[in-house]
Amino acid sequence: MLRLSAAGVTLAVRAQPGAKKTAIIGLYGEGATAQLKIAVHAPPIEGRATAALTAFVAETFSLPKNSVEIVTGELSRSKVFLLRGVTLAQADAVLTPWIEQ
Repeated sequence: MLRLSAAGVTLAVRAQPGAKKTAIIGLYGEGATAQLKIAVHAPPIEGRATAALTAFVAETFSLPKNSVEIVTGELSRSKVFLLRGVTLAQADAVLTPWIEQ
């Protein structure tokens, strides 16, 4: 789910658009292919869910929106984000409360 990159950390996410509220709801998959599952309030129309998801990830990691970039999966439910300027330890600390549930 989290991987070290030259520019920061990559985060694998599984989006669930059209939810009642935007929130982290757990993990999707297991092991090396695990993804952070995030429910997104916005509908999957005209990129609204992707924009809302990007904003939510930026807010969760206390980053400006321009520090969060979609590496793969812009039109897919499965996405990989690059979190610029974040260490693996910082990202792990942010996600620990949701991963350990």
